[in-house]
Amino acid sequence: MTSPILAGSQFLSLRKPFTPRILSAISQTLKARAPAVCFPTDSEPVRGQAGVLVPLCNVNEVPGILFEVRGKALRTHSGEVSFPGGRVDDTDESIQDAALRETHEELGIVPGQVQILGEFGPFERTLRGDMRVWPYVGFIHRDIARPHYGPDDPLPSVDLHAIREQKALAEVADVFHLPLAEIQPRTRLSYFRGHQPYNAVNVSDLAAPGRYAAMTRNSPLQSDEDDSEMGASGDPEAKLEIWGLTGWYLTLLTRIMQGDM
Repeated sequence: MTSPILAGSQFLSLRKPFTPRILSAISQTLKARAPAVCFPTDSEPVRGQAGVLVPLCNVNEVPGILFEVRGKALRTHSGEVSFPGGRVDDTDESIQDAALRETHEELGIVPGQVQILGEFGPFERTLRGDMRVWPYVGFIHRDIARPHYGPDDPLPSVDLHAIREQKALAEVADVFHLPLAEIQPRTRLSYFRGHQPYNAVNVSDLAAPGRYAAMTRNSPLQSDEDDSEMGASGDPEAKLEIWGLTGWYLTLLTRIMQGDM
């Protein structure tokens, strides 16, 4: 079985808002593990690379993570939950820049609102094996201009309604906030690429009804590219879950936060 999500974390409260002190602790934790993660250097080619952002934020003074539901018209992984991000293109100077650019394009969150806390890994390849995906962790501030906050001051909450209104309609069906305290009760054991245990998370009630076409990996609407996971629930009623690569990276990050890696 996988470890309980975020259990035993010494610095992260599941219910109190993110503060500068908590963000600093997360950043230090990621940096302490950085030698085990071989991210590409600036001199390495970025073709065939992609970056995703794990966007931490406060919503209504509740700490959690933003996720998006991919648009139904997308050719791959339509209707699935994902982090914002995508392929590096010619305008990007780094993989991190690609993750920030895609976050802006998909969710309307400008790079100046994002405080990068670090990265983790190792990277995973797409199922076709033609791209390496690198995860970055960032905190989403409400505004670009930030006044000085004390180390234990709650950071301002983002406006989830505004983000939903400004998202890219063609790419994103919905945006939702998963509170940290709600992750563990929603999990089920699954297996990434058939052999690595991780926690899939049921979020069917968090994405607004009617904004997405709920699908599971058993749905005929899923692309063949997605048929990579063992442990599907088999529920005839379609559930919206954080699973696959997104679920795997969420599990890795929570293991790091609780000191299991």
